[in-house]
Amino acid sequence: MRTFGTGLLGFLTTRAIHAWMGTLDYRVLYYDRSLDPIRASQPGIYIFWHENILFPLHLRGHSNLSMLLSRHRDADILAVVARLSGFGTVRGSTGRGGQDALKQLMRLSGGQHLTITPDGPRGPRRKMADGPIYLASRTGLPLIAMGFGYDRPWRFNSWDRFAVPKPFSRARAIVGPPILIPAGIDREQTKQYREAVESFMTELTEEATLWAESGVRREGEEAAFCQPTWPLEPTVVNEPTIPMLVERRAA
Repeated sequence: MRTFGTGLLGFLTTRAIHAWMGTLDYRVLYYDRSLDPIRASQPGIYIFWHENILFPLHLRGHSNLSMLLSRHRDADILAVVARLSGFGTVRGSTGRGGQDALKQLMRLSGGQHLTITPDGPRGPRRKMADGPIYLASRTGLPLIAMGFGYDRPWRFNSWDRFAVPKPFSRARAIVGPPILIPAGIDREQTKQYREAVESFMTELTEEATLWAESGVRREGEEAAFCQPTWPLEPTVVNEPTIPMLVERRAA
């Protein structure tokens, strides 16, 4: 049960995060803009690296998203922040409550988007666990990889090198295409999909970081805002492939 102290600290942390993150200049590139959870009419599984969790926490609350968080005590405050920011939460990880969390995610998948940091809660950094691949295979929901980047942020000396953007700096996002995982895949196929998606997520993240650092304008870029866009647009699910990244535009 959440203690009063945890709740109060979570409330103050939430206010501080949104005040801090609200100073940034956000721009986004989409492979398919209808897959943004504020527009998507069909559920998806949104994945990004743990180090950049502040980005979606600030921008995509109140978007019918449930977030997977660990049951470790160090995630208790994050769970409060997520709920106060407009996310549903499911608690569990490989070490604690993983099966229960998987059942909850599968139950929610019929009517909600899901979001997972696949290298959390304790790493290794940018190494993907099998969970999202298994969940996508069982539910039929597309995986949507997202890469987030800041212009030379401060970083914690933690396992994920947690990123804290500097006030009034540039923040950039690249939202990938849907990746469909076939049903009934075996362990070797799971490994192959995991490695491919892991590599794709890292490339998206590195590209978003280079974009933020360069300050260049990208063809098709859009400003990113917190509030939903209406009316909702339908989701178009493409073929189950992992396409090549668009050509980088380095500074």
